[in-house]
Amino acid sequence: MNEPQQEMHGLVALVTGGASGIGAAVARRLADLGARVAVLDVMPEAAAEQHFTVRCDVSDDLSVRSAVDAVVDHYGRLDIIINNAGIGAQGTIADNDDSEWQRVFDINVIGMVRVSRAGLPHLRESPAAAIVNVSSIAATAGLPARALYSASKGAVQSLTFGMAADHLPEGIRVNCVNPGTADTPWVKRLLEKAEDPLAERAALEARQPHGRLVTAEEIAAAVSYLASPLAGSTTGVALAVDGGMQNLRLRPRSA
Repeated sequence: MNEPQQEMHGLVALVTGGASGIGAAVARRLADLGARVAVLDVMPEAAAEQHFTVRCDVSDDLSVRSAVDAVVDHYGRLDIIINNAGIGAQGTIADNDDSEWQRVFDINVIGMVRVSRAGLPHLRESPAAAIVNVSSIAATAGLPARALYSASKGAVQSLTFGMAADHLPEGIRVNCVNPGTADTPWVKRLLEKAEDPLAERAALEARQPHGRLVTAEEIAAAVSYLASPLAGSTTGVALAVDGGMQNLRLRPRSA
């Protein structure tokens, strides 16, 4: 079997929320492509042993700065930031109080700001600097009972475009991925809480035009493309990985 192309050989990549789910798949993919990977997570002990791991709470600026410093101290550089850490939220605007809105935005949006801000001085020195933010289909499609989550992910997409404009002159590319509903531990926990988990899963699968949940590996492939030096002319892009949910309007399938 041919070895994966080592297009990221020598580069150092930082992945927040990289101990499980999408983040773990991204960390594994980047390592396969030759990157030296650091995983920042509130539960770093769950990360794969091959990665350098640091405990980090993206809602705490001191924690973030200390973690980024630890990565640079360990590897001597920083080239790629994958802002993946985030939390979910359910309900309409009537279902969450101000404190919950503030908590979700603090982690899902400002958390990405904190990590990117701490990494900027190092990215400016990189010949292949890139930031990839993980947004969601919820940023571009109205989903029921996801008002807070959708608002936070819409902010991530807009933040991505603003960052891309600000930092392109410094040689830093910024993009985001918008996954559809993915087969991750978080979604599995939601399904377990449903009255009929099998029916709920079938409904989620049917909502996506290709008829199934998105895999973490598919999202990781999109993230790694945007992070790669081979995508040097790609910046300010929101890449949908959603089975066509964002743009396709297919007729219902025949029974």
